[in-house]
Amino acid sequence: MSTLTVFQAFDRSPVREIPMDDGPALATKIAAAAAAFKDRDGWLKTYERVAILRKVADLLNTRAETFAKQIALEGGKPYPDAAVEVARAADGLRNAADELRNFAGKEIPMGLTPASEGRWAFTTKEPIGVVAAISAFNHPLNLIVHQLAPAIAVGCPVIIKPAAATPLSCLALVALFREAGLEERWCQTLITDDNLLAETLATDPRVRFLSFIGSAKVGWYLRSKLPPGTRCALEHGGAAPVLIHGSADIGTIIEPITKGAYYHAGQVCVSTQRIFVDRARFDDFVDLLSARVATLRVGDPLLAHTEVGPLIHPREANRVTEWIDEAIFAGAARIGGGHLSDTTLKPSILLNPPPEAKVSQLEVFGPVVCVYAYDDFGAAIDTANGVRWSFQASVFAQDIGPALTAAQRLEASAVMINDHTAFRTDWMPFAGRKESGYGVGGIPWTMKDMSEEKMIVLRR
Repeated sequence: MSTLTVFQAFDRSPVREIPMDDGPALATKIAAAAAAFKDRDGWLKTYERVAILRKVADLLNTRAETFAKQIALEGGKPYPDAAVEVARAADGLRNAADELRNFAGKEIPMGLTPASEGRWAFTTKEPIGVVAAISAFNHPLNLIVHQLAPAIAVGCPVIIKPAAATPLSCLALVALFREAGLEERWCQTLITDDNLLAETLATDPRVRFLSFIGSAKVGWYLRSKLPPGTRCALEHGGAAPVLIHGSADIGTIIEPITKGAYYHAGQVCVSTQRIFVDRARFDDFVDLLSARVATLRVGDPLLAHTEVGPLIHPREANRVTEWIDEAIFAGAARIGGGHLSDTTLKPSILLNPPPEAKVSQLEVFGPVVCVYAYDDFGAAIDTANGVRWSFQASVFAQDIGPALTAAQRLEASAVMINDHTAFRTDWMPFAGRKESGYGVGGIPWTMKDMSEEKMIVLRR
């Protein structure tokens, strides 16, 4: 049996070797999941699913420190942020359980025409079927919860493939489900670094729903390969813009912008990347931002004081460095930056990179923020919209008029006013537009996607 080596993100030292699945193992798992769904008499009762989700949340809380250290170890997220991720994951499990209190069909009015007289109609909710979930590395516990908890809550058997770089948190969470009494056939893992095996899972005709979090190239490709009738949700990246209006209080916005830009070293799909500042405020803003960024503590994510940790792999650090160098060669000025280790970059600020530069057009996914001066607020909004990605955005302004204008005109699924682009609660809708995604995430919305309504009509 082949094995997968999990490395520590910060120093690339090996953490653990775990066995990988092969084709026959996957075939067995899909067959077990399909059989579980086909056996309607064996479906878990709603109260059983509620109890399991709540039990797992309780177990997770009792082992919060262990999970936080594991997230920091395999994924490189600084320990304080990893601890927050564990708390969010536990809350997400409870969110899925609580949502079942109101997860129901509705009455459909009859008798509105003579032909519909004498009938009573209502809908019920049913699980959609086997769910295949493919996850990303950057939130190795909470993203797994966002895919597993809704499936288990509505009664779907689920097979989840964690990112090959960060499988340990997923395996540990699935072990908690076993401990809480969930049978293996209802929640299984696929451990592999073979993209073809992952594609086999996603495109199997017995799978009724694909939940994919990861690169746009892979996600859109898999969608094109899905069998007829298979639904999907895709969550990809972005190049999140921030508009800073001339009325903004510059002194109060530096902290949230710094958090939005450099949280998890910028490895977040809604990380603040492109900041558009009124030219009259540009110098003051850059001075304050650069002073704050210079104080960020960069290094080992296992240390309690670390604010910015490593990128997930040396090739990612090299790619980000190449993009920065390209922008500088094309005329951008850089503040900060540089390598701390093979995977760890010091935070960078790029001033006025050209619009055609990769850092202006693509998702950087690293500790880099671009700052542009503008003369016209409306034109800045148009520039912010002029990329292939559309996810979350934000505007900072003390005047309500410009703030609402930006909120209405920005091409985004969510616009934050006087907050950074990476703000999220797990019960709110979360969706990418354009190439950034397909469908709506967030635990209640995913539960809806993983279920189907059936209408029943009684004729008296």
